[in-house]
Amino acid sequence: MTKTISLSDEAYDILKRMKTGKESFSDTIKKLAGRGKLSEVLDLYPEIMDKEYEKSAKELRKKIDAKLKDMGL
Repeated sequence: MTKTISLSDEAYDILKRMKTGKESFSDTIKKLAGRGKLSEVLDLYPEIMDKEYEKSAKELRKKIDAKLKDMGL
């Protein structure tokens, strides 16, 4: 079953940037909603794959927590 939703232009642009390859918008939303999987976080933020992984991971966790709080989650 499919549902129609409305997004602001800004939200659409953000979602579109988050898509990878041939991923559908539904797949992207499910990936973003599945916030507990490290592999998905790494896909969203490849910049943490460097020598300072631990520091980057902690900073990323703070950013994710802030975004989730802003979203009311």
